[in-house]
Amino acid sequence: MSFPSLDREYITSFKKFIDNTFREFASNWGEWFTELLSPILWLLIHFEKLLIATPWYIFLSLLSLLLWKATQNWKLILGFLISFILIGLVGMWDDTMRTLAIVVVSTIVCIVIGIPTGILMAKNNLAHRIILPILDFMQTIPSFVYLIPIVMLFGLGKIPGLIAISVFAIPPVIRFTNIGLREVDIKLTETGKALGLKPLHILRFIELSLARNVILGGINQTVMMALSMVVIASMIGVRGLGAQVMNAIGNGYLGLGVISGLSIVALAIIIDRAIQSYNKRYDKWRDHK
Repeated sequence: MSFPSLDREYITSFKKFIDNTFREFASNWGEWFTELLSPILWLLIHFEKLLIATPWYIFLSLLSLLLWKATQNWKLILGFLISFILIGLVGMWDDTMRTLAIVVVSTIVCIVIGIPTGILMAKNNLAHRIILPILDFMQTIPSFVYLIPIVMLFGLGKIPGLIAISVFAIPPVIRFTNIGLREVDIKLTETGKALGLKPLHILRFIELSLARNVILGGINQTVMMALSMVVIASMIGVRGLGAQVMNAIGNGYLGLGVISGLSIVALAIIIDRAIQSYNKRYDKWRDHK
């Protein structure tokens, strides 16, 4: 005995209603949203061009200097140099720069939106109750599903790819910011109030300072999720290592798939270790101070 269901005509009509409503919305507002996001597109395009145009030896030198300044971990810098030299030798340099550009820009978008949202959740219980199920929905819905409205609204290209990556990667930084601020000892904030500090000063110098490690953990997770999304984003026009992986899948090129996948893994490991090393160095400096 089959399970009872609604009439097929009702189901079909409902599906058509959703499709037609969103098509009309995309037709009326698609250009407006695209224009709204044009500054981010400009940033992504020019940052990508800058990375590709920068000579490899200058890029490696500047990043090594930056990593040393942030972490003072020579093992990390050696691993970074070996990984990127190997990436260049196998012909993946330009694609790695494209992937790095969109991951960096999408991470910036996630931080700019995510940290204030996490602060709002920590400070307002109503906002917490509203936003939390939205985050659960964002983290459980299959990524292919929300690609559909994004493509319908923006078409193919860098902007829909950036939005898809940001939507997929933003929940950790929101959650960790909320958790980190809620874990701050209330006695410390009360002490700040007793000393006459304004709420913004308490937030900046006490709460965010104490929640810093947790927030950095959220940013780290956001970067990892952004990197994991680049392959799916390549389906809607994003170039880079993800596009090479899709090319390998479509044509059965095992070698290309392995090289592209290992390049993504190398990026993920280097960024993860860099954030952890910076966090440890900052903790030592703070304890010493």
